[in-house]
Amino acid sequence: MKYVIGVDLGTSAVKGILLNQDGDIVLEVSKEYPLIQEKDGYSEQDPKEWIDKTTEALKELVDKFSGDVSSIEGISFSGQMHGLVLLDEEKKVLRNAILWNDTRTTEQCKQIYDLVGEERLLSITKNPALEGFTLPKILWVKQYEPELFKQASVFMLPKDYLRYVMTGTIHSEYSDAAGTLLLDIAKKEWSKEICDVVGISSRLCPPLVESTAQVGTITEDFSRKTGLSKTTKVFAGGADNACGATGASILSDGKTLCSIGTSGVVLSYEQTKDRDFGGKVHYFNHSKEDAYYTMGVTLSAGHSLSWFRDTFAKGESFETFLEGLSNVPIGSNGLLYTPYLVGERTPHADAVIRGSFIGMDASHKRIDFARAVIEGITFSLRESIDIFRKAGKKIDQIISIGGGSKNDTWLQIQADVFDAKIIKLKNEQGAAMGAAMLAAYGCGWYASLEECANQFVHYDKFFEPIENNVKKYNELFALYQQVYKQTKELNAGLKSFRKI
Repeated sequence: MKYVIGVDLGTSAVKGILLNQDGDIVLEVSKEYPLIQEKDGYSEQDPKEWIDKTTEALKELVDKFSGDVSSIEGISFSGQMHGLVLLDEEKKVLRNAILWNDTRTTEQCKQIYDLVGEERLLSITKNPALEGFTLPKILWVKQYEPELFKQASVFMLPKDYLRYVMTGTIHSEYSDAAGTLLLDIAKKEWSKEICDVVGISSRLCPPLVESTAQVGTITEDFSRKTGLSKTTKVFAGGADNACGATGASILSDGKTLCSIGTSGVVLSYEQTKDRDFGGKVHYFNHSKEDAYYTMGVTLSAGHSLSWFRDTFAKGESFETFLEGLSNVPIGSNGLLYTPYLVGERTPHADAVIRGSFIGMDASHKRIDFARAVIEGITFSLRESIDIFRKAGKKIDQIISIGGGSKNDTWLQIQADVFDAKIIKLKNEQGAAMGAAMLAAYGCGWYASLEECANQFVHYDKFFEPIENNVKKYNELFALYQQVYKQTKELNAGLKSFRKI
């Protein structure tokens, strides 16, 4: 029996899974690491944490594995998108990584529009200039840390830096590069035009490969630290959402994914590179070769729920924290929540907006607030679904993965809010599964990713929308949509009072 490893480098933890050729999960391990948030809107991590924790995780997998380590044939990666890692000429990290949920770069987004032009940017990158993307971060470092920026020889995305440490080779792949605002999505090449116009050297951009490309093998040093064989094939991998889609078999037209992790996404498969959503949703290269996906993003999805629990019920398991959720009626007894803890992405590209509870009174219990948080997250994701539907996409079945798929009541809420059948997977492993599938395909186990998905991905439960619930949620959703408009000015006024 042969095996592959999928590594998912997330925002709060790295996860590794070991799968056999039948698609069975043999072992899994996770290691957490901290965020660095020194100022309002700042979000960074020390790349050394990624290396140390991934090394620990892989060593633990190898130590627990009872088979011959040489039978672990391949390894591939999923990673948090957009994060900026800068290396100097000696390939040393120059500063902490600036992450996807960092919102300090509003000024640089305006600069990009002024220099490139909004329409031209959309025509090349298929995406608007948003604070979370990589190019604004590069321009921020160039503007505010010029001496450091002069030392930079290459920029990397988080999982690509991890892979470099494991192999000694530097690459980016299309699905992650698509989130930089530097990739020509249709041509699948770095845009020299954008580099030239914004004043950065195209030499900063790493070589591009397909997600399934083998980019090397494990170095002797990393082999010694983890126990992995030096012959283990290393594949490029993909962006977390592309891998999440792959791991949920979103590999053909008509398939849609709802993934609720720290952030939340609604993602729909696209076969062509020329659909036009006017920048209202993201348009990225898939980890499947010559395929694409469109995606709406809620920045604080699972983050909203974990923030609420950690603030008001620290130490409780989510299972205990959500006891009684199904007994709270639709609308959380008149309580609404907007999940804008770090700003918002879709449909409101707004780094200043912040979250709110509306309708609080003395009768509300903690579980009412918890349900309101869950309903607010789900409403935010519905706004992306509505954009897809208005553009003519049929969305009547949605595969749900991540934290939002761990609770049956929440899955029914998704069915009712989205007015679509929700599908829960067996042994759902999210982006780590997609990474493992890229390795399995890269190793030649299957003729296509679709054939791999047929073996690895299986449905478990189905949740149908309940007509009366759909009607109630439609009424509540109309109220939810008013909250952003009516709190936008208030949040702008409160900005100067936030902790700096």
